[in-house]
Amino acid sequence: MRYSRMRLSHKMFLVTLFTLVLVGFTVLRTPSMTDDPAASPEDKGKEDLSRVEYPSLKNIRWHARFIEPQQSLESLYGTDWVLVARFNRVDRRHVYPGMTIKEPDNIADIRAYSPLPRFYKPAARHEKYILVDITEQWLGAYEHGKLAFSTPAATGKATTETPTGMFYVSTRHLNHTSSLYKTANDEEQYPMDNALRFHIGEDNVSYWLHARDLPGKPASHGCIGLFDEEMQLRVFGAPLKPVLKDSQKLYNWAAGEDVYEDDSGEAEELEDGPIVEVRGSLPRYLDRPPLQKQAVK
Repeated sequence: MRYSRMRLSHKMFLVTLFTLVLVGFTVLRTPSMTDDPAASPEDKGKEDLSRVEYPSLKNIRWHARFIEPQQSLESLYGTDWVLVARFNRVDRRHVYPGMTIKEPDNIADIRAYSPLPRFYKPAARHEKYILVDITEQWLGAYEHGKLAFSTPAATGKATTETPTGMFYVSTRHLNHTSSLYKTANDEEQYPMDNALRFHIGEDNVSYWLHARDLPGKPASHGCIGLFDEEMQLRVFGAPLKPVLKDSQKLYNWAAGEDVYEDDSGEAEELEDGPIVEVRGSLPRYLDRPPLQKQAVK
């Protein structure tokens, strides 16, 4: 009888031990339900736009929004998706399940959002003046110092930064393509619709303002890219209903047919093009996502 009781006790010990090990393994493998939003482990880029710090956001309350399967800017924000896209400096093609964006606590707080001043004194004596702020990833078009319109921009990334200083628009090229870079599928030269050249470097490399993808952070090889969903539809097949067309707006404002003669679509030198001021440095990229951004009063 004693031997039987010992065997029963031994079995109970083994069952208990096995249960503890199994539970411990499950806890270690299962993410906590209270974890902060984070990029999906399946996303090798682990894109988290809440980590890109812009000084102008210190006065706006926002929080990190993790994009879940079947979610999009349109499904989350309805007709206000444009406001959120601009707030994040990102286009619809770059918002996908597994990434994180900045979501304002109150959409009304970003309806008139622009990080650039409404009046810019250095531009006051110029009929047209373009200001590009690298730190804010934003461009403003000024008329005699007053902000006519502004738009998100994607400038050069680290190691291929956009040059800073004072320049001017010297050339327009409606149907420009890159001579150096190709699309991701390597089938054609990268499109640079609505291109406005503002600088030629000592290495003879040209820098343009033009249509491109906006991923929500500095991403170019030195040029300055603006929204253009019509270009994206033509080249990448999405989005099906283009809405964001900021590169077209800037091109027409700075060098369109209302300003100069008929546009042939080819590269054309311009006289007295708008001044282009590029200032600032790359925005800071935080080591980890902020838990919650609080507006500074």
